[in-house]
Amino acid sequence: MKIVFYISLCLFFIGCQHIVKPEKPENLIPENTMVEILAEVYLGNAARSIDNTTMRRKGVKIDSFLFKKYNIDSLQFAKSNAYYAADLDMYNAIFQKIELKLQALETIEKNRKLLKDSLRNEKKRVNDSLNPKKNKVLEELDEEMDTTKTEGILIEAATSEQ
Repeated sequence: MKIVFYISLCLFFIGCQHIVKPEKPENLIPENTMVEILAEVYLGNAARSIDNTTMRRKGVKIDSFLFKKYNIDSLQFAKSNAYYAADLDMYNAIFQKIELKLQALETIEKNRKLLKDSLRNEKKRVNDSLNPKKNKVLEELDEEMDTTKTEGILIEAATSEQ
């Protein structure tokens, strides 16, 4: 029984390693910028999971687009991510900020859709050919709320590196 105890004790000490925390990179991405980048990475991954074939067909490279947008490279991102991930409390705080940002974006999108629906309903209700000025105002508001006109901007920017 003593032998089993000593073997277990030795294995315990051998198994415990000193985990080395990565050094702070020279070009560490600031925490707030890292929150922005990671939030956009998660949005990009969500977009990929919804319609990956279209993104492949159009040649959209979200990671390259984000690296260009934030003027970073993949190595800088990887080193900064590893540095932040080594401190679990800091990384958890980053993810809480990301979650709040994504929830805010979700609220904004829901409000935008509600506004667009109410404008559409108001346009149907008002549909008065005798008052073209009022219809023009509603059409302008509807046009402002139309996000499909910006669809090509992201795709063109993301594919311009090819």
